[in-house]
Amino acid sequence: MTHNKTQSEWENEMAIKILDFIRNELYLDLRFFHLALSSLIPKSDQSLQTFSTDGIYLYYSSEQVLRVFKNNQVFLTRNFLHSILHCIFSHLWLAGSREQSLWNLSCDIAVEYTIDHLTQPSTKRILTWLRMQTYRLLEKNHPYISASAIYQTLKQLDTQMISSLQMEFYTDDHRHWHSQNKFAPMHQNAQEQWNKIARQIKLQQDQYGSNFEEGNRLLAAQIKVQKSRRNYGDFLKKFSVLREEIHADPDEFDLNFYTYGLRLYGNMPLIESLETRESKKIREFVIVVDTSDSTSGQLVKNFLRETFQILHQRDQFFSSCKIRILQCDDQVRSDQEIQNLDQFESFLGKFTIIGGGGTNFCPAFTYVNSLIEQQVFQNLDGLLYFTDGKGIYPKKRPSYQTAFLFLNDYEEYKVPPWAMRLQLEPEEFE
Repeated sequence: MTHNKTQSEWENEMAIKILDFIRNELYLDLRFFHLALSSLIPKSDQSLQTFSTDGIYLYYSSEQVLRVFKNNQVFLTRNFLHSILHCIFSHLWLAGSREQSLWNLSCDIAVEYTIDHLTQPSTKRILTWLRMQTYRLLEKNHPYISASAIYQTLKQLDTQMISSLQMEFYTDDHRHWHSQNKFAPMHQNAQEQWNKIARQIKLQQDQYGSNFEEGNRLLAAQIKVQKSRRNYGDFLKKFSVLREEIHADPDEFDLNFYTYGLRLYGNMPLIESLETRESKKIREFVIVVDTSDSTSGQLVKNFLRETFQILHQRDQFFSSCKIRILQCDDQVRSDQEIQNLDQFESFLGKFTIIGGGGTNFCPAFTYVNSLIEQQVFQNLDGLLYFTDGKGIYPKKRPSYQTAFLFLNDYEEYKVPPWAMRLQLEPEEFE
C-alpha cells in the first residue's frame, strides 16, 4: 500500500536534505570540520524561528529551513555554522553566574566575529557599519576576542547600545543552553565530546601549517582560548598521585562472605576487610598567588577558598598532607603551611595581600627548589600559580608538575611548553 506523504512530512524530508546540503558546502570550505559538522543530530521543533542546540541535537523548524534556504542560502549556512561554533567554543557550558542575556549576546558576537573573518564563499557577507564599529572596539580592548572578553566590554555599555547589538547579532536560539541539566551524564559527555572535537580541529590546523588565511587563524585562537576552560575540579586531579593508605577498600571487600561467617560462627567473620587500598590524592602541594598590583585581594581569597573546598569535598587530600601557600610579586613575600581545613580557615580569616610590585614568576620557583633541597618537601606533587599572566617565566623546567592559572585571556606563546595552563573567569570566584 502506497503511503501518500503529508505536507509536514514532505517539508521535514526536504529540510533534512537541505541540512545535508549546507553541511557538505561547509565541509568543502572548512576541511578540518568534518566531525564537528556531523556531530549534532537534527531534531524537528516547529516552535523555533531559527536553529537551536543543546550540544547533542540541532533543533530546527522545517518551515523556516525551507523558507530561508529559498531566499538567503548564505544566511542559513552561516546560521548552521554559528550553532556548531557555539559547541566548539564551549559557550553552552561556560555561563557560570554571568547575566544570561548578556552572556548570550557575548557568545553570538564571538561566533559572528569568527565567521565574518572567514573568506569562504559559503559564509561571506558584507559587514554592516555597526558590526565594523563593534569589532574595532573589541580589537582595541582585547588581544583575543573571546566571549568572556566581550562580556567584560558589554557590561560597560548602556542598555540602548546593548539592545542594538542584540538585534544585529541575533542568529540562533539559546533556550536549550539554560534549561538543560548540566550535571546529567548525557550533557557532561556532550561537553567532553566537543572539547575533543575542538582539540582535534586545532591539532589539524597546526599540522596544516600557519600559512592559512585570517579567519582560520582567528578560529584557531578561539579554540586555543576555549580548550583550557575545563572544569577546575577535574583539572586539580592532575596533581593527585596513586599511593597506598590505611583504609578499608570496599571494592575488594565481599560483604556476603563476611556476614556468612558472622551467622555461622557468631563473632568470627570469614574474611576480614583489607586494611589498605590505593588512592589517588595529593600529598604535598604549593599554591603561589601573584600579589602584583593587578591582582585583587578578594578575588585571591575566593580562589583559595574554592580550591580548598573542591579538594576537601572530593577527599583529594591524604590523611597526612602538606600544602604551602606563597605570596609573590617580584619576590616571595610570605609562606604559610596548611595541614588541615581548620588551619586553612584560620589562615583565610587573617589573609591580606602582601606585595604590589611587578610580576616575576622566577623567585617562587627558586624558593620552592630550595625547600626541596632542604628536604622540607619529600614528594612535591605540583605547583599552582594563580596570576594575570603578565610576568617573567623561568626558562628551566622544574622537577615537579606546574600549572599557571590565568585570569581572563593571556599570551599563550609566552608560557613555557612544560607548564600546564588553565584559563579562569573572575566571575567564577566572585
